[in-house]
Amino acid sequence: MSVDTGGTFTDVVVADREGALVSAKAPTRAGNAWEGINDALEILSASARTTASDLLARCTTLSYATTLATNAILTASAPRTAFVTTEGFPDILTLRHGGRPDPFDFATPFPRPYIPRSLTFELPGRMTAEGEELKPFDDEAAFSICGFIGEAGCRAAAVCLLWAHANPAHELAFAAVMRDHAPGVYVTLSHELNPVIREYTRASSTAIDASLKPLVQEHLAALAADLTSAGFRGELLVVTSAGGCLPARGMMQKPIYSVDSGPSVAPVAARAYAEADANARNVIVYDTGGTSFDVSLIRNGEITLTRDRWLGPEFTGHLLGIAAVAVHSIGAGGGSLAWIDDGGLLRVGPQSAGADPGPVCYGRGGVRPTVTDAAVVSGYLDPEYFLGGRLRLDAEAARSAIETEIARPLGLTVEDAARALLAVADQAMIGAIKEITVNQGVDPRECLLVAGGGAGGFNVVNVARELGCGVALVPRAAATLSAVGAQLSDLVADFSRSAVMSTAEFDTARAEDTLLHLDRMLAAFVSELPSSDAIESTVEHSFAVEARYPDQVWDLRVPVPYADGHLGSGAVAQIVDSFHDLHRRTFAVSDDTSPIECQQWTGAVTVHLPKPGLAVRLGGEEGGFDRLRNVWFDGNCMEARIVAGSRLTAGDVVVGPAIIEEVTTTVVLPPVASAEVTSIGSYLIRVWGGEQGG
Repeated sequence: MSVDTGGTFTDVVVADREGALVSAKAPTRAGNAWEGINDALEILSASARTTASDLLARCTTLSYATTLATNAILTASAPRTAFVTTEGFPDILTLRHGGRPDPFDFATPFPRPYIPRSLTFELPGRMTAEGEELKPFDDEAAFSICGFIGEAGCRAAAVCLLWAHANPAHELAFAAVMRDHAPGVYVTLSHELNPVIREYTRASSTAIDASLKPLVQEHLAALAADLTSAGFRGELLVVTSAGGCLPARGMMQKPIYSVDSGPSVAPVAARAYAEADANARNVIVYDTGGTSFDVSLIRNGEITLTRDRWLGPEFTGHLLGIAAVAVHSIGAGGGSLAWIDDGGLLRVGPQSAGADPGPVCYGRGGVRPTVTDAAVVSGYLDPEYFLGGRLRLDAEAARSAIETEIARPLGLTVEDAARALLAVADQAMIGAIKEITVNQGVDPRECLLVAGGGAGGFNVVNVARELGCGVALVPRAAATLSAVGAQLSDLVADFSRSAVMSTAEFDTARAEDTLLHLDRMLAAFVSELPSSDAIESTVEHSFAVEARYPDQVWDLRVPVPYADGHLGSGAVAQIVDSFHDLHRRTFAVSDDTSPIECQQWTGAVTVHLPKPGLAVRLGGEEGGFDRLRNVWFDGNCMEARIVAGSRLTAGDVVVGPAIIEEVTTTVVLPPVASAEVTSIGSYLIRVWGGEQGG
């Protein structure tokens, strides 16, 4: 079983005994994740003619993705946290990597730090870059700081001392003082979490992790207790920012890895569907939820990872500093609110109606129009069939809200206002896709477009046309794409250690000692995993190094041929060649005569979990086209065929204008597109006049 708790809906996907996927979607219950999960389980159990408790009792693993950590960071609602750093360096979190997009813009003030200066404490004592003690640890100052932290009401403390990755003695000494004098305060030490050389990267990771510890630990403990009370006896796993998962107790120790846990696994599912349905290895995947639009990229079958994941704008937001799937997110989803700015221009998002009250058409008290309301007015959604008929939409309320808030102020008809609202949302989404493709030298025309999320099918053809993609894919499980990705993910953990050296004067003994240390950490992680039939014996270790040309600022990660305690024959030459090649592919230039500076060594372990099939339960009743309905396409109202997705089987083709209705999603086909049902039930969409992607 897998669960994705979003800001608007909670998705649950279960792999049955035959390996097929069944899913359900229910509104998220604010403040109680279990209630939303239970609501979705009740829907699933009713269709399977069983009970929610029986489903949980037979479940071996439950993979859980949540927006809790991400929302806490973006809304600055994490518990009060202190920041302890070396004396003389209180501005690490303020200055960031410059603190401004334009380094010469001295008129713009530095943004607020993640932890305010009033909760920043300077600890006397100093290590050198070589790890030697320059100034001794000050026990009396540490004791005083612990007192101040307690008086300030902090629930957590982030400890990031200068050069702690080279010698962590002072961080460990401060942690010991904290245990004695502030035992109720959660502590994160930078050398344990993210021992990288760059000071701000290490400090930012530490601050974020510490602030999340009280929140995530309490949340996961409460969820585990609710699941146990409901009959669950399996292993609770939590999805990570890198597209894998960790046991819940491991996530409690390093909660920063739960940031972006939902969006990180959407590419995992998209990659599997793209290969199965279209044999595509270059993929643009987007997931349109109720609150956000998340887009990521798969190149040559590999999901793009980054250590430069910013929450908020680059340089002024907050840097995760850990390996994470490169996801670009904007506030544009089915629940995004439409509004008119002071200049009279129509805007959509980033504010969202969320799950409560939700869009106006939900009839739960919403008054401001959303993307979903515009879809209802445009005829994309059947008010009687939303969520399979479980929620009846109020079409008249949606029309009234759009007329009052958008149409009248802009002098438009309601239909034109709805079309404008959808067009603005489309352009915001297309801009987000171009940010990670065109702006980074990737031609979207050479990629397959995979649409996910409950609202992903509304505009998949419009987005494909704008990008020049001739082929797009909407999986039958698109509405629960992230939850499906959680089903397909593995247990993944990575550890890193600094050891700076140049390939011109490579220290093989030191490199092997560093890698051996990482190998032992990986083995210790595997040994601590619970004994479970759900965990296969296949365990993979991989090693990499983050390197750069001399005097460069940013690093690139290249694989390292290491096994059985030794670097492989010709390892240095392989590292150099791999770096030059990656640099050419990334920046279109390389300096093949230059040595390489190796800085951060990384070891990763993957413990493979059993995988379900990708097929979903299909109906296959005779007759595909149910009825006709007036729908607006590109400003024209035309009669479109309304197709029940449950009545389609593999090989069926639906030609636009048409709308395919699923219980949890809707696929809109303008007159320029057609959709073919694949062997596993996905919709392979061809856009006439486009280019072949993938």
